[in-house]
Amino acid sequence: MNLKIPSYITEIAPYVPGKPIEELERQYGITGSVKLASNENPLGPSPMAVAAITAALAGLNRYPEGAGPALVAALAELWQADAAGIVLGNGSDEIIAMVARTLLTPGDEAVIPRPSFLIYDSAVRACGAVPVAVPLKDMAMDLDAMARAVTPATRIVFICNPNNPTGTVVSQKAFTAFLARLPDHVVTVVDEAYIEFARDPGVLQTMTLQGRGLPLVTLRTFSKAYGLAGLRIGYGVMPPVLADLIHRVRLPFNASSLAQAGALAALKDEAFLRRTIATVHEGLDALYRGLADLPVHCLPTQANFFLIDLGRPAEDVFEQLLRRGVIVRSMKSYGFADFIRINAGLPEENRRLVAALGEVLCRKG
Repeated sequence: MNLKIPSYITEIAPYVPGKPIEELERQYGITGSVKLASNENPLGPSPMAVAAITAALAGLNRYPEGAGPALVAALAELWQADAAGIVLGNGSDEIIAMVARTLLTPGDEAVIPRPSFLIYDSAVRACGAVPVAVPLKDMAMDLDAMARAVTPATRIVFICNPNNPTGTVVSQKAFTAFLARLPDHVVTVVDEAYIEFARDPGVLQTMTLQGRGLPLVTLRTFSKAYGLAGLRIGYGVMPPVLADLIHRVRLPFNASSLAQAGALAALKDEAFLRRTIATVHEGLDALYRGLADLPVHCLPTQANFFLIDLGRPAEDVFEQLLRRGVIVRSMKSYGFADFIRINAGLPEENRRLVAALGEVLCRKG
């Protein structure tokens, strides 16, 4: 083939997800592995969601309602938001891509923190636009430096709160001051995929700022706290005028009927959400205690995951953990060659991680 591919496409680094359990067990011929790599819900999906999905199976021969009116109405009621400003996505990462396609043209700029969720960079590059990366400061987003990076060519600023992979957060007070510094041609996208797990009472909650006409997009997902990662369903809340534009680039039926049914039921399962948050917080506390005696440094977090500084290149440790049936996330692609990232699991999974990491770090030879 003699394809003429734009350089801004060939320069995109492919996204490498956490290794699936099935792939690991095929590769090493082992069973009983645990995965603490992808920040998934350790309890599985909401039982109410599973029941709703099962009931919806008989309708798989029909296309879903494209804009998901029932789910959108429930979200509008939950957040006291205008339903016209809510857009569903095949995961919140699809909304990131849709916002980029809507707002960016070749040569435009988008300010992103680095390191942060890798999809921001690839979504910007896929539009031929320029990602302007602003390094973190003390592992947290440097809002002052991000504001200074805004130019007349800037169209989007991305903020991940809590930040993936560092688990740090932006405060409500700092964000309000930051937003006031931005020109009105810039849309701020705040990705709150992990906000349910934040324990800091001063953490930014952008839903409280919606409905004021601000050029602000709040992203949420059902993949983490609600346990529906396999369904791929997320949503964005924004001014209706922006939602109308994004709907023009949204593919028809991007949120499947099963995803809509599961998400709608999961919203009603408040007991499961509370149990998830409690399980994660207890798991994080247990992991910090269990790792305290190992020669590593664990970073504090406001998410359901945290970084571990091994003080040495992490690839060998990552590989040795895989051979013990424990999947964690290497941070090499984020520029943290000495770090791994783990998420809180069930008690036995957490104990297994601590034991396996202790074996790897303390082994001789």
